Amino acid sequence: MTGAGGPQLGASFALGRWRVRRVGYGAMQLAGDGAFGPPRDLDEALLVLRAAVAAGVDHIDTAQYYGAGTVNELIREALYPYPESLAIVSKVAARRDADGALLRFDEPHELRQGIEDNLATLGVDRLAAVNLRMMDPSEPPGARFDAQLAALVQARDEGLVDGVGLSNITRRHLLRAIAQTEIVCVQNLFNLADQRSLDVLTECESRGIAFVPFCPLGWPGETRRRLLSDPVLAAQATRLDATPAQLALAWLLEFAPNVLLIAGTRTRTHLAENIAAVDLQLDAAARTELTRHFRPPDVSRHW
Repeated sequence: MTGAGGPQLGASFALGRWRVRRVGYGAMQLAGDGAFGPPRDLDEALLVLRAAVAAGVDHIDTAQYYGAGTVNELIREALYPYPESLAIVSKVAARRDADGALLRFDEPHELRQGIEDNLATLGVDRLAAVNLRMMDPSEPPGARFDAQLAALVQARDEGLVDGVGLSNITRRHLLRAIAQTEIVCVQNLFNLADQRSLDVLTECESRGIAFVPFCPLGWPGETRRRLLSDPVLAAQATRLDATPAQLALAWLLEFAPNVLLIAGTRTRTHLAENIAAVDLQLDAAARTELTRHFRPPDVSRHW
């Protein structure tokens, strides 16, 4: 893990054959409430995507089931034809029903269909990576997991994706997967207030695998409001002339060099705030206070 001097926050990191800046953009929030349906403000959604790329973002995370295709269609409308340096990463294993409920879509043939649906709505022949999202991470990896992984490997070998990733997994899933194929990225829930995937992040770092924390500011809603209104986080942010969100994102960037951020937002104002987090340097006092207050496991290994 990085030491007290801090990493080069603006540095890039490998995402398979791609190399991307450490601050990307997560497109889930562009959909309507509950990540379903059209955006609240179509014009602003398109402007946010264009502003992200104009600011140097070269990694966008999406999924066909975000908005039931709406988000991918927004990305295509806003950015097509895409810059050659733009890595678009998606995930499969879920779908939405007519009411917006998230359902399994994770049989091997359904995973293949999910990849093809992403390609069609985005208007591309190939994705930078596709993540196999575990709907229930408590399910131990076994023959079914192997078959799911094989479907993604086949898509990669046929040229539909450049890399295979995993999402919402345990360390056991990761170790079983890397025994079978190259894994280029892992997306798990990880933020100041929820560090239960620390063992997965550590394993990824030791193997040079990109770790992409989803919900880096907490789940949208009350969980996020609780984190961003936390008095210790707020006090340190004020002292460093930053917002609580910027400090929480900068903390993630400094936590390990393989962390790639995909903070999402519906507004250009928050987009600019998130991107600016790359320039925020934590000092010893901030590290000490955040570590003491949020108390991650085995913290002595990280600072």
